[in-house]
This record gives sequence, C-alpha cells and structure tokens, in this order.
Amino acid sequence: MNELFHNAAPNATRVAPPLPTPRQYPSHKPAEVYLFGTCVVDLFFPEAGMDAIRLLEREGIRVHFPQDQGCCGQPAYTSGYTEEARRVARRQLELFAEDWPVVVPSGSCAGMLREHYAELFKDEEETREQVKRLAERTFELAEFLLHVCKVQLQDQGAPTKVALHTSCSARREMNTHLHGRALLAQLSGVERVEHDHESECCGFGGTFSIRMPDISGAMVADKTRALQDSGAAQVVSADCGCLMNINGALAKQRSALSGQHLASFLWQRTQGSARSGQ
Repeated sequence: MNELFHNAAPNATRVAPPLPTPRQYPSHKPAEVYLFGTCVVDLFFPEAGMDAIRLLEREGIRVHFPQDQGCCGQPAYTSGYTEEARRVARRQLELFAEDWPVVVPSGSCAGMLREHYAELFKDEEETREQVKRLAERTFELAEFLLHVCKVQLQDQGAPTKVALHTSCSARREMNTHLHGRALLAQLSGVERVEHDHESECCGFGGTFSIRMPDISGAMVADKTRALQDSGAAQVVSADCGCLMNINGALAKQRSALSGQHLASFLWQRTQGSARSGQ
C-alpha cells in the first residue's frame, strides 16, 4: 500500500495524496518508444504486452523492449525496503537511455517511475536529473494512445457490456480511469456499465495481500460481488496485478465472469481498424 500510510504512526493524520496535475503532451507522435513491460505482464500476462506492442506498431511507432528489464521496484519500495528498491530502480534507469517515451501497460508501475523515483533518488544529485527526465517521458499505455497517438478506434466486435476496473494507486496518480473510459467510449459496440466499489482497491496491493490475507480477501470479495452484480459480460483493466487478484477470486467462486487487460481487449475489438487522429 501507499508508503505514506505504511510508515505513519498509528494515530497520525492520514493526508490524501494530491490529485495528478494536467501534463503537457507531445504535439506529434514519436517515431520510437520503449515498452516497459512490467514483471507481472512478463510472467503472467505476456499476451497483454504483445497486444500493447501491436497497438503501438499499428500507429506507425517502432517499439523497443530492453531484454534486461525487470521489476520497477514498487513492491520493495512500498514495503519499506528503500535500499533494495533503489538498487532495482537504478538498473531500470540504465536500460532506457535514449530520449524516447517509455510506455507502460500498468498505471501503478508507470506511477512508480513517474511519481516515486524522485523520492527514491532525492539524495543523489547526479541521478535526480536523469529521474526527472524519465518521469517526463513516462506514459501509461491508455494515456499514450489517447493523448499522444490520439487514436480513433473503430469497433469490429459484437455488442457487449464491460465493467472497467482501475488500480487505486493508478487512479490517484495517473487518472487511468479517465483514459480507460475515453478509449472504451470510442467502441460503438461496447457499453461500459457502472459498478459499486469502482474506486476502491481490489485488495491486491502487492505484498499487502500476503501480509494481510484476511483483509485482502474481504476486499476482493466486495469487488467481485460488485462486478458480478453490474451485469457486465467481461471485466477490463489496465493493471495486471489487479487482474491477477480479481481473476483468481472469480475462478475460486466458479464465476463465468473474467477480466482481460485493456490492451488485449482493444486489440481484439479493433484489429486493423484503428486510425490515428494525427
């Protein structure tokens, strides 16, 4: 969970993090980008990473995937292991040396690069500028497609209803719920249904689900109950950690409902049909 809350004294006043400030987007699509695939995508949802690459390549962008990339360092950082997180993060900094945008198919990992690396390296003067430049060119995938590529999606799928789940940290830090909603709204055959607990955590929280399994289990039970009551035929999310938790709970409940990464959902609905707004 958020390190501010994790390290606070028991009776400390919890201050809500500031809302993300509007950012300036490039006026033109770049010719080349990096894809930071995230460790969860790499290990559990490789099809989401491949579909993210397909969506970007369809926009005429060359995608570079450094093979030595790994975890962004978020699990260690939010668990209080600052030095270990710094070592992991430093390795990622070395891999994205070119001045290309870094596109991340996960709002929480994008938030780590963009919002928390600055805190992680605040005492290293020689690294602070490098971290600042990385933050400025880091984009969550849906954000990049919407505001940089300005995609105009043409739906080719059958009519369906979906529920959108957004990572709570990505929602606060990256506005991913707005980006996801805007892309789904372009799909003529897709109805996005509202559901209770939409803005609430699914209970995953990285190591939180291991340290506090009973609380985590209760949270995902509330989340999956709301998703099933929504009438959606499918769950869509831009964060694979949440998907892993939600899909695991749904499978344990023997529910017919399941979740899919937004990149795969968009690719399957629009193969060969999207066109850029530029």
